[in-house]
Amino acid sequence: MTSDHAPPLLQARGLSFSRNDEPVFGPLDFSVNAGEALLVQGGNGAGKTTLLRVLAGLLRADEGEIDIDGQPAQAARRARAIAYLSHLPGLKADLSALENLDFLCGLHGRRRAQVPGNALAIVGLAGYEDALARQLSAGQKKRLTLARLWLSPAPLWLLDEPYANLDLEGIELVNRMVQAHLRDGGAALVTTHGAYAAPPVRTRMLVMEKAA
Repeated sequence: MTSDHAPPLLQARGLSFSRNDEPVFGPLDFSVNAGEALLVQGGNGAGKTTLLRVLAGLLRADEGEIDIDGQPAQAARRARAIAYLSHLPGLKADLSALENLDFLCGLHGRRRAQVPGNALAIVGLAGYEDALARQLSAGQKKRLTLARLWLSPAPLWLLDEPYANLDLEGIELVNRMVQAHLRDGGAALVTTHGAYAAPPVRTRMLVMEKAA
């Protein structure tokens, strides 16, 4: 269990971002503790994806501060702490499913007691180990990215519309993964249009509206 005196796993203060001098979001203040999910809701253009990219360090905020475990979110700390699931699968098309996972584990590390083959089975891709990524359907590619997420040792998951391209079974899979991750002391930020209910975990809400 997380100590009552432990700092939030992620905390943002006064966070804002603009593009071409037009405000996209902010200023935002929020935090998420180990064992919690932050559900980020909002319509198209509200800045949900941009927020996750800022948190992941892919975009630079105009203003504000981001802390991870009570320390400034420098690049090395972000690399260790964050696993980012974006709209794009980020797979190498001419590598097999298993080769993609091996490659990504080489870059980002791997959780103890987890192996790529088992991760494929967990996400419903047993038997697809040798299938090239370019041969997989959109739903299968999403499941392969979920296997990559499951293997990541990072405690903080940033999940951008994780239910997209998944059937009901896949949606339940995402929720089970989030539940298990939080039970292990991790945290998750999940963006959604609100089409699906959040998994039954300790949840905070952040509602984003399109900047005027």
